[in-house]
Amino acid sequence: MAGTTTDTVFNIFRSMESGPAAPSSTSTAQAWLDHHSRSLGFYIDGKFVHLAERKSFSVLNSKGGQVCSVLCAEEGDVSLCASSAVSGYKLWSLLSGYQRAKVLLRLVGVLGLHAQCLSELSQLCVTACSPPSLIRVLQFYSSWAQLRDTLLSGWSPLGVVAVVTSDDSSVYSLMLKVLPALAMGNSVIVVPGRSSAPPALLLSQLFSVAGLPAGALNVLTGSDVTLAVKVAQDPSIRYVTYSGNKPDGLALLQASAGMGVPVSVSPFIGATCPFIVFESADINSAVDEVIEAALKKKSEVHWVMCVQESVYDNVVDRLKLRLAGLKCVSLQSEADRSLVDAAVQEAQQQGAVLIQSCAAPPSGAQYPPTVLCGAAPASPCVVSPAPGPLLPLMTFRCHKEAVAVGNHSPHGLAASIWTEDLTLALETAKNLSVGSVWVNSHSVLDPCLPVCAHKDGGSCTDGGQEGLYQFLHPSVSSPPLRSSPVSLDYSKFGTEVSPAIIPDPTSSPPSYLQFVAGKACKSVSGCSVAVRSPGGSGVLGLCPEGGRKDIRNAVEAAIKAQPGWQKKSPSARALSLHSLAKGVEAKRRDLATSVSNQTGVSVDEADKEVEQSITRLALWAAYCDKVQGGSLPMPKSGSALSFPEALGVVGIVLPDESPLLSMVTLLGAAIASGNAVVMVPSQKHPLPTIAFIQVLQSSDLPAGLVNIVTGNRDQLTAALANHSVIRSIWYWGSAEGCQYLQYTCTRPLKTLRLVSQRDQDGGVDWTQPSPSFLEDLWRNAVQWKSVWIPTA
Repeated sequence: MAGTTTDTVFNIFRSMESGPAAPSSTSTAQAWLDHHSRSLGFYIDGKFVHLAERKSFSVLNSKGGQVCSVLCAEEGDVSLCASSAVSGYKLWSLLSGYQRAKVLLRLVGVLGLHAQCLSELSQLCVTACSPPSLIRVLQFYSSWAQLRDTLLSGWSPLGVVAVVTSDDSSVYSLMLKVLPALAMGNSVIVVPGRSSAPPALLLSQLFSVAGLPAGALNVLTGSDVTLAVKVAQDPSIRYVTYSGNKPDGLALLQASAGMGVPVSVSPFIGATCPFIVFESADINSAVDEVIEAALKKKSEVHWVMCVQESVYDNVVDRLKLRLAGLKCVSLQSEADRSLVDAAVQEAQQQGAVLIQSCAAPPSGAQYPPTVLCGAAPASPCVVSPAPGPLLPLMTFRCHKEAVAVGNHSPHGLAASIWTEDLTLALETAKNLSVGSVWVNSHSVLDPCLPVCAHKDGGSCTDGGQEGLYQFLHPSVSSPPLRSSPVSLDYSKFGTEVSPAIIPDPTSSPPSYLQFVAGKACKSVSGCSVAVRSPGGSGVLGLCPEGGRKDIRNAVEAAIKAQPGWQKKSPSARALSLHSLAKGVEAKRRDLATSVSNQTGVSVDEADKEVEQSITRLALWAAYCDKVQGGSLPMPKSGSALSFPEALGVVGIVLPDESPLLSMVTLLGAAIASGNAVVMVPSQKHPLPTIAFIQVLQSSDLPAGLVNIVTGNRDQLTAALANHSVIRSIWYWGSAEGCQYLQYTCTRPLKTLRLVSQRDQDGGVDWTQPSPSFLEDLWRNAVQWKSVWIPTA
């Protein structure tokens, strides 16, 4: 017929505009804001606090209009909030697990009643929030609140915890830290980012309605990360955890160095994640999902598409079809548009070919969805993508190459694998250095899944049972003592060392060797330092004066040995540890003599320490195949797996107390879980560790798995901190050393276990450690990986 059109249903739906927004008069969020006169104060001691003469900042909507104003806290406000949190902790922690669970379950109903208000408020503030997801988190952690007294009986809450998020972090990320902290019995001070401040204030009010004691949850708002530093300075704060972008997280770590408060960060905003498509994948579904994840909406992560060469042309054709007609995506600012333009131009200069839904407008904070075909792995658009709708596309030939390309990112947050071959999917998931893997899906979030970024992606685990332990400490040990930062020149730390001694063959003190790459050897410098007797009057021997080059050689050996050791079965690692225990038994007399001569204890006491060391190694051998993760109870249709993996290379600076037993305890925890170690013996009592080299030489451990470098503790600590391969450092030493490590171990990010001398080994009795302390050590030696496999 004349005048008819042949437009398809697909084109009609694609061209449809969104319906008009609901009138503001019917918005419950607008009514809540009007009730507070669109000026939000702090939430302290169960009520809103509006203080005069405070600066404020504006929260803007997507069009740049003002939603409300929020106060900026000052130092006096931090003290008031911390005092309220201490009082709230006393009330909240005294409740039984059942009583705490009841409060959290009651909040499920309260949140259900006010879900529309929370959703509208989050939409106004341009921050992601899904009330059903928050309800799921509440249900999950309310049950853990009840189970803490039984399943986690050897653990105690930390006290007052500060939860900090950046401006671009979601409400879900905030609650994934707040709710487990509350479930374990802590009180919480929330320092939200700009956009999440109003939803956080609304949620804190809902917590009070549900019956949370006043002071158990407080909210302080500010304009930048400096407020978080002020909160960390308060002596009542026992732990600070951060979620958001990396620059703010690193600034918080460095500013809080030396305060004596542990700080962990989850800098997932802006992380690069591989989207791997094999030839056996459902190409249609893979293309649809990558467009949805990377190009249609603002995402907290950047995706990089990796396609097998045999289906590259097919994928590109389908991308062109799906992209056609997509509208431009709004950017946050004109500055972001400049970054996107520069990234696209540079990618084109390097040979990338563009696929765009439409031509880019000449100016303005908008840009069309763009695929950069043939992007180079080292291109800035892959390594550090611009904040816009850009999707780099690379190719690979085989499974090994796919893993290599997927591991190119330094972040190690997550990956999406697309294939109908389950064996291929699981093998790829196992070899990728990421914390979360989704098979034939992406961005699946659930509180039972642990989120633990690998490599440079973070220093803590959120979600699941594993995410609870950051808010607990073994009941037998005490939290670290608070301190004030000392004036420290970080560039000169470890450069001032004690005068070295050139070995004299005619001198009487024996000369000892260190242990690197499976061999006893001298230091690179060839110099030695004297080891004094307990009274300090005599010289027991000369130890090599190791330095930066010795640490470098030890780490190189550890890198070669660790992958093969990790691939060994847990039972094989257990047999090696049992063999190591037998070696200690064979050298019992020599080890006891070294302990007695070095520490001044009687031979009988030294022999008891050797006996305890044998038992401790056998205990770690038993640990090898006992804690291996398993399937997780996901509410969705599918299977979820969670399992621990080795960190890689761990640096250990050993304590002075019980030199043999403490060394064996820390060494066993590290290698039982598949790590390689570089150990620095106690500078005061190095001889028992050096005597242990005889045991290592006769063991069946791979050469390079265990390395021992002797010398000045500060100098070797600085070498460990500045080595990019070392993933974790366990340090027993001076307060200055702890401060140096907190400040320095940020690029790349390392996980730290720091115990200052003033803490008296953190209250640990090495002769009779509790099961929770040993479990804590083991958890410090692993990182978690979760795999989600959907079903029909």
